[in-house]
Amino acid sequence: MRTVDYRLNALVDAGLVETAPLAELARHAAENGATLIQYRDKYAKTRQMIERAVEIRKALEPTGVPLVVNDRVDVALAAEAAGVHLGADDMEPETARRLLGTDAIIGLTVKNASDGARAAAAPVDYACIGGVFHTLSKINSDPPVGLEGFRALRRGLKKARPDLPVGAIAGIKLEHVPELIADGADGVAVISAIFHAPDVTKATRDFRRAVDAAIAIRAR
Repeated sequence: MRTVDYRLNALVDAGLVETAPLAELARHAAENGATLIQYRDKYAKTRQMIERAVEIRKALEPTGVPLVVNDRVDVALAAEAAGVHLGADDMEPETARRLLGTDAIIGLTVKNASDGARAAAAPVDYACIGGVFHTLSKINSDPPVGLEGFRALRRGLKKARPDLPVGAIAGIKLEHVPELIADGADGVAVISAIFHAPDVTKATRDFRRAVDAAIAIRAR
């Protein structure tokens, strides 16, 4: 297991390919403040996913920012990504750890108290609570947990695993950052507010500055 800088997780979703090549978007985000890149693709065939993941990994190499693949341990292995992000219905973290090795990054989605207990006991490097708000970036049958739900889940994780980095995801906008960090988030995961922004460079830098500033205030 390794230490993960979760301050700004930029999610490169396959739907963004109509905007620009995914590898180009990932590199652009990494060069402007993203500390983790997550490749998410719910519809592509395995071969295409591996090809895209390899392209993203290679584009990120000069930046040093790691790539994790959403859901697919097989794709992460084949593309030599840094790790994987698992949802509640994906492979068990223990199995993923055995397959990916001790140095891989493994993240886990937390939507409820049961997920939180699972994350606390699992060999994972970070957890991400969500969805916090409504989002159009993903079809999700679960209602948002909201800020109050986020606080409750964060408290549970903090008590069980104080050193585990915990992020917030879904519908995150720049104005949400100060409160989420104050409520215990170590960072945020963002898609639309960065990659659908008129100026991706500015949006990425603005998020990174906001996260860093909020963390500094919390540390006082």
